[in-house]
Amino acid sequence: MNSFTFKNKFLDSSESNFLTSEEKELSKLFVDNGYIINDVESNADLEKIREIVVISAAQFAGVSPPKPNDYDSFLNNIHNIISAKDINKLRICVLNSLEKLDWFRPSFFKLARNALSILVGSELAMQRRINISVQLPRDESSLLHIHADTWQGDSPFEVVLWLPLVNCYKTKSMYFLPQNKCPNQSRFLSNSNCINSNELYESVKKDLQWMKVQFGQFIIFNQSLPHGNIVNNENETRWSFNCRFKGVFTPYSDKKLGDFFEPITLKPISKLAISLDFDRED
Repeated sequence: MNSFTFKNKFLDSSESNFLTSEEKELSKLFVDNGYIINDVESNADLEKIREIVVISAAQFAGVSPPKPNDYDSFLNNIHNIISAKDINKLRICVLNSLEKLDWFRPSFFKLARNALSILVGSELAMQRRINISVQLPRDESSLLHIHADTWQGDSPFEVVLWLPLVNCYKTKSMYFLPQNKCPNQSRFLSNSNCINSNELYESVKKDLQWMKVQFGQFIIFNQSLPHGNIVNNENETRWSFNCRFKGVFTPYSDKKLGDFFEPITLKPISKLAISLDFDRED
């Protein structure tokens, strides 16, 4: 049996006999599309995170924090009081406020814990520093050209959890090149005559899918899927978090365990096995 036959036989095994209907449905969506869009699994944690973001952003801008029922308007219209040149300082200010809180990363994880368990595994490693993106209308400094993270050497065993803090749509959101348009990444790249990301974007522009994601939802996507954004031509600012997750015992690439990733859900037997010392004298 050659490696190709073995791999297909392995992937087409009878694992579905062991999965619940929820696991089968979510797994099929992810495999077919390369991503899923789901409701967050803890609204309380989402609101708690957004409140810190709003308070920190308001303090940075030198204005009084809005009332909770005005959070959405404040975030969507931050471009009226913050200029593009201050965006990076704003991001750092907000992240510094969040990273001081020992509940931030666990709360962020709780937003998609069940979905991550189904799609990635029960023993997970999480990105140590969660990223936040703020994209003002017409700002050309916050662009992410079409790419797949695996093209740059990242592990194909990683997924990205993308969480908006405002409703995202059209150019205020992100895009994917559908799975069926590039089923074979190597062939897709080798067959492309494009010499840069702009040419590649233009060559697939008609096939791109723009994500419509509401506040209170998240995307988990396969980072092997080509994705990116363009200039935000809507009249609202985009706020979104992104964070990578992978199975602790799956292969790593440039982003290493202990440096970029941290184990968060190791099982007792794994901890015991790791702690075993076989270097003993008889």
